[in-house]
Parts: sequence; C-alpha cells; structure tokens
Amino acid sequence: MMERKREMGIAYFARRIKQPRGIWVKMTFIVVLGLCFVFFWSFLSSSASTFNVQRESFDDIAEPVSSRTKSAHEVSESSKLHERGKVESGSKSKEGKKVGGSSVHKHETKKKKEHAVSHPHKKKDVPKPVVEEVVVKEDQEHEEAESDDSDQSNKEDGEEGTESDGNEGESDGNGDGSVDDSSASVDEEVEEKNEEVTVNEISKKRKRKGPVFDPKAEYSWRLCNTRSKHNYMPCIDNDGLIGRLQSYRHRERSCPKKPVMCLVPLPHDGYDPPVSWPESKSKILYKNVAHPKLAAYIKKHNWVNETGEYLSFPQNQTTFNGNVLQYLEFIQEMVPDIEWGKNVRIVLDIGCSDSSFVAALLDKDVLTVSLGLKDDLVDLAQVALERGFPTFVSSLASRRLPFPSGVFDTIHCAACGVHWHSHGGKLLLEMNRILRPNGYFILSSNNDKIEDDEAMTALTASICWNILAHKTEEASEMGVRIYQKPESNDIYELRRKKNPPLCEDNENPDAAWYVPMKTCIYEIPSAIEQHGAEWPEEWPKRLETYPEWLTSKEKAMEDTNHWNAMVNKSYLTGLGIDWLHIRNVMDMTAIYGGFGASLVKQNVWVMNVVPVHSPDTLPFIYERGLLGIYHDWCEPFGTYPRSYDLLHADHLFSRLKNRCKQPASIVVEMDRLTRPGGWVVVRDKVEILEPLEEILRSLHWEIRMTYAQDKEGMLCAQKTLWRP
Repeated sequence: MMERKREMGIAYFARRIKQPRGIWVKMTFIVVLGLCFVFFWSFLSSSASTFNVQRESFDDIAEPVSSRTKSAHEVSESSKLHERGKVESGSKSKEGKKVGGSSVHKHETKKKKEHAVSHPHKKKDVPKPVVEEVVVKEDQEHEEAESDDSDQSNKEDGEEGTESDGNEGESDGNGDGSVDDSSASVDEEVEEKNEEVTVNEISKKRKRKGPVFDPKAEYSWRLCNTRSKHNYMPCIDNDGLIGRLQSYRHRERSCPKKPVMCLVPLPHDGYDPPVSWPESKSKILYKNVAHPKLAAYIKKHNWVNETGEYLSFPQNQTTFNGNVLQYLEFIQEMVPDIEWGKNVRIVLDIGCSDSSFVAALLDKDVLTVSLGLKDDLVDLAQVALERGFPTFVSSLASRRLPFPSGVFDTIHCAACGVHWHSHGGKLLLEMNRILRPNGYFILSSNNDKIEDDEAMTALTASICWNILAHKTEEASEMGVRIYQKPESNDIYELRRKKNPPLCEDNENPDAAWYVPMKTCIYEIPSAIEQHGAEWPEEWPKRLETYPEWLTSKEKAMEDTNHWNAMVNKSYLTGLGIDWLHIRNVMDMTAIYGGFGASLVKQNVWVMNVVPVHSPDTLPFIYERGLLGIYHDWCEPFGTYPRSYDLLHADHLFSRLKNRCKQPASIVVEMDRLTRPGGWVVVRDKVEILEPLEEILRSLHWEIRMTYAQDKEGMLCAQKTLWRP
C-alpha cells in the first residue's frame, strides 16, 4: 500500500513538472541538487587540500640547511657514500679527504641587475665560492638555483631564437628501449601553487619534485645504429629523411626528438690510447681517426703523411705552399700591433684545414679554437682534436655561433671556402658581432675571383672595417688581407648609406643559443660597465686582471683562489690521474673560469662551458684569455666522440635538476665525449652521486675514488673500452 502511494506521488510530481506552471518546481529541484553537490564536493575538496599541504611540508623539510661555518670536527656522520670513501686506484685516503672537504660553489639568486652576471636569457647573480679549509655547502642554495633554472625556455627576450631541448631533429637518435619508460617523467619541476585553481586542475598541473635519476630505472645499453657509426654526433649528423639529401645533411644543428640513450661504437679496427702531448702535435694513431675518405685525402696533400700505423705531420708544413712560421711573421710585419701572444691571445680559426696555423700559434702563447665545418669526405676536426688542438664542430649557416659578442681578438680564415658576401653578408656580420672592437679579421686565399673581391670590398666598407694591409706572401703565394673592426660608433654615423642598419637597442648581442643571425651592426660598447669597451691587458697579465665592468670582482678572485688551491692540493696529486696523458679538458659548468685558469701552467687546454640557463660569465672568461662556449646540457655537445681526456662537472646535475627530459642521457653524453682511458670528476650532492655511480658502473666505468662529507661529495671515474 505504501509503495503504491509512493509511486502515485512520484507520478503526480512528474506530471506537475511537465505542466507550464511547474517551472518553480523545476527550479526548486535543481537548487536542492546543487546544494547537495556543493556539500559533497566541499567535503572531498577539504580532504584533498590537506593531503597537498602535507606533501609540500615533506618537501620543505627533506633537506635541512647546514651551517656554512662548521669546522672539520663538527661534520656530521657520513652517509653511505661517505662510508666507502676511499681511493680505489692506489690514491691515499688522506688526499681524498682533502678533496671531499674542500669548498664548493655557492649558488645564489638575486634580483639585482648586473652586466657581469646577466645571462642573455636570464638575469641573476653569480654563485659565490667560499674558500675555507672545510666548508659545508648549503642545500638551500641549490634549491633556489633549481627553482630559478628549471623549465625555462632560454629564449632571448624579443628574439626569435628558441631552445630545442632535443626536439628539433627528424630522427629518434636510437634512443628507444635503452631504459625503462618509468624514468622518462620522474624529473619534472613542481609548479607554483595557485590557490584559485580547483583541486582537479591542481592534480593535472602539479607534479611532485623527484630525484634527478630514477632510482627504479634499470639500464640495458646497446650501440647506436646510425649512418655516422663510430663518428656519430647526435645534433650535427641529421639521420632523418632530410638528412639523406647530401646538400642538407649538415646545414644546421638539429637534435633527435628523444634523448640519446645509445652508446657510440669504437672504430672498426679498435681504439688505442692516443699519443701523448706534445708528441701528438707531429703524429697520431691512424685507426683512432679512421674515415673512409681519409686515405684518398692523404694522397693529395703533403701536410699529412701515412707512416705505418701513424699519421705524421711535417713540421711547419701547411696545406698551402710555404712555411707556417713565415706566414705568421709576414702577418705581424704587415700589422706590428698584432703582437702574437701579447696583444693577441684568443683567436678563432674558421675551418680546421691542417691545424698547422693553430700549432704554430701555440708556441707563441696564442690560444686558438678551430671551428670545424662538418665534412662528409674528411673529418679534419677529429684529426685536430686527436692532435690535442682546441676544436668544436658547428654549422655556419643561419644561426649565431655559441659565443658572446666582442670576445675574439682575431678571426682567421685561410682558404676556408666561406662566401662571406652572400645572403646579405650575414656571415661576415656574425664575425663582426663576435670580434672584439679594434680586433683583426685575417683573410687569406690564393684564387680570388674578381666578383668576390669586389663584393667583399663593398661589404667591409659598409660595416666600416678598415683594411690595414693587402699583400701577397711570396712563399705561399697567398693573398693576405687584414681588416680591423672600428673602436667607436662615430664612424657609423659617417656612412652615406645606412645599410646594413644598426641593430635595435632592445636586441641582445650576447644571446647566441638558437638565435638567428642578424643582418645589422651592433653598436660598439662605450660605457665602462660594458664588456668590450677596452682592449684587455697583455697576456699573461690579463689572466689575473679583473676589468672595471666586472661588478663581482671579489667573487671572481675567490673563485680563482679556490680552484688554485683545489687543483694544486688535490686534483694534480690526490685523484690518481696521470696528467702526462691529459691534454683535452672540459669544464662542464664553468663560472669564472677558475678551474681552467688553475691549469694554465699544465700542458692542457680547457673548454669552459657556460650552461645557457646559468648566469652569463663567459665574456669574463674570454677577457682573462681563456676559451669558452655556451651550451645546453639537455642536448649533446658539438664535437666528435672520444674528444676529451677529462671532464669536470661541479654541481652540474643539481643545477640541471628537473630541466632535462632524461638526465641519464647526460651521462651517456659524457661517455660519448670521453676517450677510453679518460676521466670524469664530478662534485655534487650525495643523493645525486650515489645513483650516478651506479649508472657509470652499468657502463663499465671504473670508479677510482668516492668521497662524501655532510651531503656533499666527489666521484672520480675512468672510462674503459667496454661496448655492449
């Protein structure tokens, strides 16, 4: 009976709703449902918010800040890495303690705008190293650095350049299947909390900060299957469909879509330890630089000979007729102010050719870096690296070279085959950007065409380059022209035709990572707070000179003192490294170049890499007479495999935390860059070094030394010949 009444009531209510006057009943019904929904949703929302707050609080207290002024006897109990801190290759534990107990860089973030520390893409202060016998690093500093550095696109404000993050290439770089998929998404930065966003939106957008390396990942390595085989350069060798067209193969830097997680194979005939410096200047092992077309190239050129298992390079012999020393003397006779090794210290050589020019300048205390233009026929840049000469590989097409403005004392181009006047002269305008005011551009050729000669004359006149000399060197029969860049902006105003025009004031001349070349002229720096306004001191005085525009002189001096002490007391004696077999060195996180400066008296050269997401200190590195380059470590570096004898990484991974899609790919890149028998020295947090050690062990690297002290540590490892 009750059920029947209930059914009749529901039917009556339904009929009332269908009637026109039932609109008020409908609205009442909707309001009641809405109130029920709001009540139920607020209950769930409260529970979810409480959970989020708890997770944030865990993140905040995960790593308590430690005191910077602790003495050695106050250091807390060591971690797992500390317990096994020892030198495994015969180095003394006492020496190891000196390394682990040394100071490390402090990474601070400030809003103050300073030229010396303002990166082309970001504005913030430079890390301040603290030099003490035992200094404990504050974890908070790296937390600040990570929050500032992560998830940035590294674009110049208002510029067209973009950071690729490894997504611009056509091929997948053979990165599939090398590591569990679970490791691909762990390293994502925590986004800032927005109180007005609903719980559902928070769950989609917020991702908890995870470790740099996925602790659950299992690595199974395999060899890269690429056209370049043992000479594979992931962002230079385009293995995609467009790369099959020979004319487009090396037009621009183009990285694989996925991080490279495969290992580059060794040369077909194996790989032997390279010839040590300085003997490598005159001969190298042929099989270490084997290339299908190299044998045919050797037969046509007299500057390189095949002698048994070696390639030998006759002293002072060049690819053009004549003696390279006579060529250098001829240049200085034409322009005495050049003064090799004093007034001119840093030189860019376009095209590697035979590297005799670089070798001869080294004897004059001139540091020359060669731009290797990738060649399918002969890999001469790899030959230069094997000989122990500073070299990097890049295209010279439409994007800027990875250097700041106004840093090279001289740019040299001898029979390099570059058409400087083509495409509106943008290539020469790029040279004008990176050439120091009053710097020299030396152009040598023995087959000038009248049309090219006239076009080059018109172009150099339009950018107000003064031609200091134009003569033919008799022995080599090379026509040599020496141009000089203006030292002030006054001459630009005197041009009758303002073409090319001056660049806009809001365009940053130092922005260089994936930034298109501009067909305009940047004004010459004139203010004392701008780098490039004055010519540096003569070498070697410039190494310890701190210019007026450097606003953080004390930090730079502390950095220099810190690394001098570290290198002399620990690196040269306490790591078990045989420095007689170390020539090519890279500092993967150079700040003021202190590490490179401390090795000036050693028989090494150092490539100082300033990451694009870090404060821009590269102009100062050049100012003190050292070499450097911009780079994003989420991508492979522009050089051949097996290029470096030693890699140095000071807190590289903690500063890249949550930026790169696959941080383990950086370790794979370190394996690609390092020669068998070469070394890596990593200083970082213990939480990073422990999984890093396991990755290196999976690559069959030999762990020579580990040390930790109060959550900071050091790892020293040596690469073997192992390949999967």
